[in-house]
Amino acid sequence: MNLNDRALLVQLNVSQWTARKYDKKATKEVILSHGTTAAAGRFNKALLPMSDLLENIHKKTTHIRTKYYDNTLPWGMDGTMMLPTANYLSFMSDFRKERGEWNSLVQDFIGNYDSLKLDAQRILGSLYDHSDYPPVLELRHKFHMDMAVFPVPSSDFRVSIGSEELTRIQQDVERRVKEAEQAALKDVWQRLYERVKHMAEKLADPKAIFRDSMLENTREICALLPRLNFSDDPNLEAMRQQVEASLIKHPEALRNDPDLRRDTAAEAKKIMDAMGAFMGQL
Repeated sequence: MNLNDRALLVQLNVSQWTARKYDKKATKEVILSHGTTAAAGRFNKALLPMSDLLENIHKKTTHIRTKYYDNTLPWGMDGTMMLPTANYLSFMSDFRKERGEWNSLVQDFIGNYDSLKLDAQRILGSLYDHSDYPPVLELRHKFHMDMAVFPVPSSDFRVSIGSEELTRIQQDVERRVKEAEQAALKDVWQRLYERVKHMAEKLADPKAIFRDSMLENTREICALLPRLNFSDDPNLEAMRQQVEASLIKHPEALRNDPDLRRDTAAEAKKIMDAMGAFMGQL
């Protein structure tokens, strides 16, 4: 089965207002008062220094970007990622929900924009400049989020071009797709390997403190991997099942039972070594 049948390409596009502005006048004043030069720095002012409403939008954007990279695999082009079709419905359903919440935050911010400007005028004093603030209609267009979806490139070209050059293009596309497929598969293995390695290192040291999130993160990657394993790699699935069965314990049990902690650390090291052997063949 071709990669075209097992994956899509996706690109998250986000634009948002940062509410920060380089202030030339303030920069010049700082330079003169300290007897330095422009090379010493620039004064960038926060236009809405007390706005949690805008900060909430930015935090939500970071959250959505994190989920985007967690649920996709590298493709080799900046911003474009590979989304296995097995993960498409789950990922896109979650993205639409998150985008709806993001849009609600944007609406809340815009609805309070005028009062936020009044707060900024009071706080910024002489640094306040009305021209720094876009009109509401213009501001709304500064916020946008969407997910572009594309097919994985195919070597099936139907264009009017010389046969020799067309063959070269087809071979180049096939090579690039194959390289991207191998890189994506390595990335899936690496994600699981890093979780197992972290557990092995933490549990092997009886004095090391670990958080509950160590187990929860391992559980989450085990739940996600079946949807990311676009090549149906049986070795990866076997390793995932072994991690799930052997390493995911109750954190308090590992903290309170030295023998269980030692045995789990040894099992993690064993799995890590086995994974390393498979990854060396990729």
